[in-house]
Amino acid sequence: MNRLRTFYYANLLLIAALIIHQGYLHLSEAEFSDLHTEQVDAIRANLADESAYKFAVVGNIKNSVQVFQDEMIPQLHNDDVAFLVSAGNAVSSGDEENYRAIYDVFAHLEMPYLLTFGEQEGSNFGDFRFYEYFGPHFFSFVAGNSHFLFLDGTGKTSLSWQMSWLERELSASTARHKLVFIGLPVHEPLEETPLFEETNYFADAATRQRLRELFTRQGVDVVFSANLTLYAHQTIAGVDYVTTGGAGGLVVDDENSFHHYVEVSVTDDGITVVPQRVDPAAQGWQRTAESIWSMIYSFFYVSFPRFLLIVSLLVVIAMKLHRLLIEDKDYYRDFDVDTAAFLNKSLRVGIFTNNYFPFVSGVSVSVERLRRGLQELGDKVLTFVPEYPQSGKKITEDDKEIVRLPRLYTFGNRGNFPLANIFLPRFGRRLKQFAPDVIHVHHPFWIGSLGLWLGRRRRIPVVYTYHTRLEHYAHYVPLPGLIFRNLISHYLVKRFANKCSGVVVPTYSAEEYLRIIGVKTPILVQPTGIEFQRFQKLDNQQLAALKESFGLTDEQVLISVSRLGTEKNIDFMLEALVRVKAKSLRPFKLLLIGDGPERERLKHKIRQLDLHHDVVLVGPVPPEEITAYYQLGDIFVFASKSETQGMVILEAMSAGLPVVAVRSSGIDDVIKHEVNGYKTPGRRREWSTAVRELLEDDALRARMSGEARSFAADFDVSEFAREIHEFYAYLLAEAEQG
Repeated sequence: MNRLRTFYYANLLLIAALIIHQGYLHLSEAEFSDLHTEQVDAIRANLADESAYKFAVVGNIKNSVQVFQDEMIPQLHNDDVAFLVSAGNAVSSGDEENYRAIYDVFAHLEMPYLLTFGEQEGSNFGDFRFYEYFGPHFFSFVAGNSHFLFLDGTGKTSLSWQMSWLERELSASTARHKLVFIGLPVHEPLEETPLFEETNYFADAATRQRLRELFTRQGVDVVFSANLTLYAHQTIAGVDYVTTGGAGGLVVDDENSFHHYVEVSVTDDGITVVPQRVDPAAQGWQRTAESIWSMIYSFFYVSFPRFLLIVSLLVVIAMKLHRLLIEDKDYYRDFDVDTAAFLNKSLRVGIFTNNYFPFVSGVSVSVERLRRGLQELGDKVLTFVPEYPQSGKKITEDDKEIVRLPRLYTFGNRGNFPLANIFLPRFGRRLKQFAPDVIHVHHPFWIGSLGLWLGRRRRIPVVYTYHTRLEHYAHYVPLPGLIFRNLISHYLVKRFANKCSGVVVPTYSAEEYLRIIGVKTPILVQPTGIEFQRFQKLDNQQLAALKESFGLTDEQVLISVSRLGTEKNIDFMLEALVRVKAKSLRPFKLLLIGDGPERERLKHKIRQLDLHHDVVLVGPVPPEEITAYYQLGDIFVFASKSETQGMVILEAMSAGLPVVAVRSSGIDDVIKHEVNGYKTPGRRREWSTAVRELLEDDALRARMSGEARSFAADFDVSEFAREIHEFYAYLLAEAEQG
């Protein structure tokens, strides 16, 4: 299986290399251009003062490069011809590599050469390459005692324009002989036309007739063409028409179809055309077999990179199909993994996170609860976190189990987002001394990436907790928002998660998302625990002090705990509260707890909406004091769509607060609609209506309060840490077993 996997990835690398090669061919400059200019100069020099000479014409080189290179070229040299003309279809197609390959083939010639622009030369945008590498699609020159004229019969150039040009050229010509080269035959279809080549003639019969009449009227001696895999010579109205396609194509070795080139002898008295047969040593059917082989060889020779690309793609597809259709697949986890050796063992856990106290966030709270929960189970925990400007504590903390990484740079007005220096080797040495059994990372980048790298180096399981919907944080990233939101964020999460040994998600909707984007790693669904009992203790003195500080009297108190950032959708909540204020029979006051980059803008918006008497921006509250704020409230309100879990919602429920929130991932799993709260569509009317119902119906609010407290009791932090420990044990046992 490992060999097959290696072969599979080797093919992927080959495909990548071939694609890069194709890109290089199209982006790099070829070492040749405008070849016809120098070739025509050489032909004129060879024929200077010559009234008798020989040249060769060959057609359809494209499918028999082997025959042309290995057998025809030496014979051409022995025949002492002055130059060579391809009557069309020298390349197998107009792709970049084919032009470069045919240039290498012609480099074996010891004589000048010219190419007629044929159907293959113009295919796949080859007309541009032909013009760049050889010259115009139609042209003429005079050498010796002859006028040579080359036409474009492919339709790439206007034929009426060419005929007008041709008429002028021939009328003004004083040369003794006139020879025309056009890639497609302009005579009527031959009886001996090979099978499947009936359409290989110049398409329009009326235009063919006009061309023949022009050639007769202007005294053209010979018209050469290719595009048929045969040799044909006929005279029509005083003009010789020679079709030569024996240098390439599948030939059947009969009187018309055979490998050949045409030797043209020119004297003052006239022109003689003689086919020169190139006979392989084999006889009969073997010659046809050799013709087939020459076609295969030509495909390899001229388009070998493309051939390899096709084969490699077919191999990869075949291996994928083998894995899908033939190999047995068990999509369930391995239930035979024995975790006993690790379940009751004190594990050593390295935690890596980009967020931690004193910065208050859901991730900070989650990491701290995990750390303390594991310690209460007897595990040893070493936590790597960034150093904050206001932390006070440096690396020498009272708790030596917290390792703070120095800052390289700090983002945000209050230094809430330090970019830690993950490149210092001492932190790797610190982890090595700790000798962890497992590493747990909480972000798919930076300090999280450091944890993954160190874990893979030590060959120990790495667990990733998916906390954050990155696509909702596109406004913080210096990239086009749509690109990050729709592509990069999902790819980043998928790639990181699939490198880890296991993933922890807080809700089933988060698990569903990871599976949709292609995460194949084992997943544990486990919400972050809450300290349920702490929310049951009332401090009446503290509550009275808070009521006095906020000037609370008979109002219903709405509580919301959220970072003041764009992704938290606070504008929606404020705008909906305008509707509540306008229609509700009960007064209310919202205590918005949290801090963030949008604080000043939101403060201005609250005044704009005339909510400055109804909404209080409380600011950040230390985690140890947050309980009193929840107990001060009557209803918890929330509008964020960026959550992977509703941890603050569970905390609010622990304090007996029914919840009104916008339906989204994370929220959907913790709110039972019309039981412990409301989850509404992202529309202000529905959200504000739900808030009004709870404000005005005391019985409804009391019933939902009891349901909320009962629901939250199942999420105590002790169960959270125990489930995570068991997940570690499973991954360690699985790694040991196989």
